[in-house]
Amino acid sequence: MKKFKSVEDLVNQLEPNNPVYCIRRHSINVASKFFQDKFPGKILYAMKSNPHPIVLNTIIDSGINNIDVASIKEIETIKKINPNVKCSYMHAVKARESIREAYFKYGVKTFSLDSKDELIKIIESTNHAKDLELFVRVFVSNEHAEIDLSKKFGAVTSEAAGLYRLTKQYSKKIGLSFHVGSQCMHPISYGKGISEIGKIIKKTKIVPDYINVGGGFPTIYPDLVPQSLECYFEEIKKGLNNLKLERLPEIVCEPGRAIVSESGSTIVKVILRKKQKLYINDGTYGTLFDAGVPNIVYPSKLITNGRLISKKINSFDFFGPTCDSMDYMKGPFILPNNVKENDYIELGQLGAYGLTFRTRFNGFFSDEIYEVEDSPIMTMYDKEAKSDFLVA
Repeated sequence: MKKFKSVEDLVNQLEPNNPVYCIRRHSINVASKFFQDKFPGKILYAMKSNPHPIVLNTIIDSGINNIDVASIKEIETIKKINPNVKCSYMHAVKARESIREAYFKYGVKTFSLDSKDELIKIIESTNHAKDLELFVRVFVSNEHAEIDLSKKFGAVTSEAAGLYRLTKQYSKKIGLSFHVGSQCMHPISYGKGISEIGKIIKKTKIVPDYINVGGGFPTIYPDLVPQSLECYFEEIKKGLNNLKLERLPEIVCEPGRAIVSESGSTIVKVILRKKQKLYINDGTYGTLFDAGVPNIVYPSKLITNGRLISKKINSFDFFGPTCDSMDYMKGPFILPNNVKENDYIELGQLGAYGLTFRTRFNGFFSDEIYEVEDSPIMTMYDKEAKSDFLVA
């Protein structure tokens, strides 16, 4: 893969007509090391957030060798890159064929579930295997999350206790897990989740081998500035202490966005300006999906190519290249007032989900991906991997 010193160098040399996606290895390393140094347990990288081979290799090289997978395709992909990584199949609803292939072909022994029927599927599909690590996923509130994940998965506490007892009978090791939702904006959600876990332990008198606090750890956006990640880790530690267990289970988390978000950005080209509306060559059917319905506001930077830019700034909304009116990004995206046709704009914080949501709708698709060595537009980590907020 071709490498550039900076986004500006890339634009000056290539003058791209298609959207260009940029990857920063250093950013991934910094975030990964931060989690490994600060989180009180084991890290499972949530592969769904960015499965690009360079990202996966960087994650593994940084010291994370446990991967949270949600499909056979993800297992195949990561095993081709490194057959020695441990895969945990944490999707709570899986096809029998997928369970069977994961267990017998790829040696996956860790599975998540939130119902008795799913437990039966796992038991039968693995031929009543005796070496399973099974996680019962518990429903918790997603009230502080920007993207609610609670409607689809999770056994309510009153039902989870019975399911937990039953699952224990078929597990070599057993875990309890929850997910506070994507881009969780308050640490208290993790404390509340651990409290729900505590109710189940108290009711069943079964101490799990693992407690999985899931993902949801946030990144920073122009309009979403969370507390430092250390505050989240401290809330988790406090919640665990409140359980007052003689033996603390192994603690697990599944970060995705917080590790890779800063590492990716997309360079778009302005096709047309209509007052405060910019028509660009990428959109919600490309890498900018989250800027649509969830209305995540990405940090934006005009690539000047040496020309004079206005000191006056303005807020813009974006329209993507397709003919669909849903290809719209409300923003606001803050840019110099004199932005015009053929200008290039870098949109940051796209390392998470930017590549995975792309489609070929209307024939618009770009797979131009390069590595850059400059700093992200915004970061939660300084060069020493501390949790101080910093705008690069």
